[in-house]
Amino acid sequence: QQLSFSDLLQSEVIVPVMLKTVMNEGTKIPLIGCIVQLYFFGATEALQSFLLTAMSYDRYLAICNPLRYSSLMSHRVCVKLIAMSWLLALSVTSVVVIAAATQEFCNQNTINHFFCDLFPLLELSCSDTSLARILIMTITVPAVLLPFMFIIGSYICIAHEILKIVSSIGRQKAFSTCSSHLAVVSIFYGTLIGIYVVPTRNQSQTISKLLSLLYTVVTPFINPMIYSLKSADMKNAIKNIIQGGLPWS
Repeated sequence: QQLSFSDLLQSEVIVPVMLKTVMNEGTKIPLIGCIVQLYFFGATEALQSFLLTAMSYDRYLAICNPLRYSSLMSHRVCVKLIAMSWLLALSVTSVVVIAAATQEFCNQNTINHFFCDLFPLLELSCSDTSLARILIMTITVPAVLLPFMFIIGSYICIAHEILKIVSSIGRQKAFSTCSSHLAVVSIFYGTLIGIYVVPTRNQSQTISKLLSLLYTVVTPFINPMIYSLKSADMKNAIKNIIQGGLPWS
């Protein structure tokens, strides 16, 4: 539910401005509005990163330590993990946005993007942004890489545990437990690394925008679809469509 809420919030922040920009071939937004959009966008991205990390821990306990799962992943622990994810996301984003907002902005005020992303905003500054960029990288790189490394470590342990299962049915059940989460993690971190880790100078502006479109609009849209595939009702509906054909065919 928290992941779906972050997807919804991100879409509400990005999509209306994007549609207005596309329909009017550009739009105007005050600097404070740009900063607010950057804050909520950054907060939802950071929140998703921390939530996916907490979910990987949940999958790890479910497969590698099933007998103690109920005690280790109680409702109280879940609430603490969610609260910690929100706190870290808001704290990291606040530091980043303050570093960007305290820059001096002069006459150049046109962002070559469809929303107020961090680096396109810094490019508009007429002051020296080197210290701000160093601070931002010092904060954001660990906030992205550490959760990603934790997720990778969790899935290495999960894969090792699945390989020890003798029956193919048992392996299939264990894999289905984490398949949806693994798909979402791959899409989320794949696009995030593609847009931010790869140096922007080596990317064309069109590629940068396409990657941004993927993780700001497409990913929040397909995440609920990926998780809904585990629903028995959804599986039965898809099976009925495949076996019986579409209603109008």
